[in-house]
Amino acid sequence: MSPSRPHDNQVPDLCGYNLYASDPVLRDAVRRAGASDFDQTLRRIGATLGAADILALGDRANRHPPTLQVFDRLGERIDTVTFDPSWHTLLTLLRGEGLHALPWTDPRPGVWAARAAGYFLQGQVESGTLCPATMTFAAIPVLQQDPGLFSRLGPLLLSREHDPRDLPWEQKYAALIGMGLTEKQGGSDVRSNRSWAVPSTAGGRRGAWRLNGHKWFFSAPMCDAHLVVAREDNPRDGPLSCFFVPRWRPDGSRNAVHIQRLKDKLGNRSNASSEVEFHDAWAMPVGEAGRGIPILLEMATHTRLDCVIGSAALIRRALVEVLHHTRHRSAFGRPLREQPLMRNVLIDMALESEAATRLMIRLAAAFEQAAAPEPDPLARAYRRIVTPAAKFWICKRAIELTGEAMEIWGGNGYVEDAPLARLYREAPVNSIWEGSGNVMCLDVLRALQRDPDGAALLLADWSAAFRDDSLLSGCLHTLQALLAQPADVQEAHARRLAQGIILLEQARLLREHAPADVSGLFIASRLGDGGLLAHGRVCGTLALDGLAAGDTRMLDRHWA
Repeated sequence: MSPSRPHDNQVPDLCGYNLYASDPVLRDAVRRAGASDFDQTLRRIGATLGAADILALGDRANRHPPTLQVFDRLGERIDTVTFDPSWHTLLTLLRGEGLHALPWTDPRPGVWAARAAGYFLQGQVESGTLCPATMTFAAIPVLQQDPGLFSRLGPLLLSREHDPRDLPWEQKYAALIGMGLTEKQGGSDVRSNRSWAVPSTAGGRRGAWRLNGHKWFFSAPMCDAHLVVAREDNPRDGPLSCFFVPRWRPDGSRNAVHIQRLKDKLGNRSNASSEVEFHDAWAMPVGEAGRGIPILLEMATHTRLDCVIGSAALIRRALVEVLHHTRHRSAFGRPLREQPLMRNVLIDMALESEAATRLMIRLAAAFEQAAAPEPDPLARAYRRIVTPAAKFWICKRAIELTGEAMEIWGGNGYVEDAPLARLYREAPVNSIWEGSGNVMCLDVLRALQRDPDGAALLLADWSAAFRDDSLLSGCLHTLQALLAQPADVQEAHARRLAQGIILLEQARLLREHAPADVSGLFIASRLGDGGLLAHGRVCGTLALDGLAAGDTRMLDRHWA
């Protein structure tokens, strides 16, 4: 048999393209968010990340996962996690662009949207390296509240270098922060934690403490320090507080944070997640006694934003892969892209990607507006209420869309030689990390109840935006009616409520920023058949009667 040739209907690898320049929707969203000053930087990032050798690093990092060495050859405990060089190269790229700290290192207008866009581009290459960057990003505003510690640690967190050496953080030129929250008996119920710490010096509460207990998920164990939630004084009813726990003690000895094993995960294989035990580990309190949960929630708000961005990135990568595939692959005598049913699926995926992209940039902009010297009350409500709803919905959509992309590739998508299998395995982690779907939806309810003024601002904003549209006004009325139900009814329908919040906001964003045929098709398909609280749907069920048989405009605008 002759060797395979390009015309044998096999699709060439997608590489050598600019991830930013080829994404008209992202570029438009960045411009509308006031981040045009960062356009050239994002173009440069997009060109770098689209190169064949960089895309290959994402595959390599997941084929060569980290390894744990508990003891050295002399039997001394070292608890060292070793990573493939590809992991360090990707982290070097990420930190070199400041994507772990940009709002604090370059606080120009539009910086939050620009950072979200850059993170979104990086997330299309590899997801595991995003984890320590996100945790460091979320830890910065928490640690800034401790001026003494941050004066020494801050420059290392803000650094645009990556320092992979396993040394005390005081001896390094860059540092990463991880998190230690969940325990085996509690999971999302952090209030059931039993790890505890007691003072070890006479220096008062701000002195050194001894930490004991365990963490069932400790991400990521190679970080230079972790913020750990533990009880003060006793494991049963002591106040839950936050502690700074470095890998090394101040005296230069290894801290007693013993890694029991690395988790054997479905996806996110390039990143190390672990179980650990604390055996009189050195720790220092951060914040006031009993404020561990509020500190956790503040960090979680930032990490949840990154979960939205990371899932939107997976959707985008899946979309681009199938657009590329269907341009090159033929079946039954015609290119896949020209076949009506396939085009229905592709347009549906494109709608989902655009809605997720515009939402993530809008959400990032709200974080900036909420942190301004004179915070925007609507942005604060958006940040607190819409963020958990977006994490629930966009992360769920990523699971479906990566599965659809794999199906479009067929058997070629199911094998590990192609990128689709990795995207599919990666997608569920963002739905689970920092709160599963039910936790997010209950948090939406909690935010609505605790901030009725913010909820009223959101509803009034949508009401003004939808006053000229009877369908969207009706959907908003349905949402308001649900919010007027008793608490147990609201909780039973919390997923529908969160879904409704996001679909209404996505509909508003597309009405304002996308062509009328795009926004009209999104609204009709997501809200027109059964209304706001309709059950879920699958891709490829659009009503395309009004679309010309060979019209591919809605696909062309997604990959320039």
